[in-house]
Amino acid sequence: MTRSNNSMDNSYKPLHQKYRPEKFDEIIGQEAIKNTLKQAITTSRIAPAYLFTGPRGTGKTSSARILARSLNCLKDELPTSNPCGECDNCKTISLGTSLDVIEIDAASNTGVENIRELIERSKFAPVHSRWKVYVIDECHMLSTAAFNALLKTLEEPPLSVVFILATTDPQRVLPTILSRCQRFDFRRIPLDQLINHLEMIAKKERINIESNALHLIAQKSQGGLRDAESMLDQLSLLPEIITTNTVWDILGATPE
Repeated sequence: MTRSNNSMDNSYKPLHQKYRPEKFDEIIGQEAIKNTLKQAITTSRIAPAYLFTGPRGTGKTSSARILARSLNCLKDELPTSNPCGECDNCKTISLGTSLDVIEIDAASNTGVENIRELIERSKFAPVHSRWKVYVIDECHMLSTAAFNALLKTLEEPPLSVVFILATTDPQRVLPTILSRCQRFDFRRIPLDQLINHLEMIAKKERINIESNALHLIAQKSQGGLRDAESMLDQLSLLPEIITTNTVWDILGATPE
């Protein structure tokens, strides 16, 4: 028996996607990084390559997308540190469908041929944007040959091309690559900022949860915003009020 898709609500979005930051000011816990990137855009001092490193769920990929939108927002004639989120470029970058902002998962594109193809494509001018932006996620998974192929391009980058390398393990990135990138170290998000963010989401989504339970979620996420939001999303499915005992049950652990 086939189930009709019409009976399903396709409007649901996980909390970590629904509340993904769209502007630099919405990034949580990375004040120095977002202020530096905003100043770089304002003063037109855009580096050809950036390295975003830090634990998972701390804003690396979100910051890369915001930087791409800032460089290519059509609201102004020049790049802006406050992208509008409404123009075609902002929308397609958010949806991951932009022809000029390409995200690559290095975990599944580790080979030198993948990087050579990327390098060849980077030589062409942007289609609809001011800048071409390549975001290489988990870049430490690239092979040594792939890193060496990328190195030449980072030494002599094409005009209007920015590479953003993101990784949770910078020790595995070749030193020659590191030396050619502006490095930004994302830290774990402070507990109080995590709690405030979760409280804001719980209020907007009308999630019936005790403050002690929110504190426990933030504590157990260990500074990772995505983990905290995903845990709150899972708990919000329960019909009763969410308590600390509920959180412990979901974690499969016992209170300390």
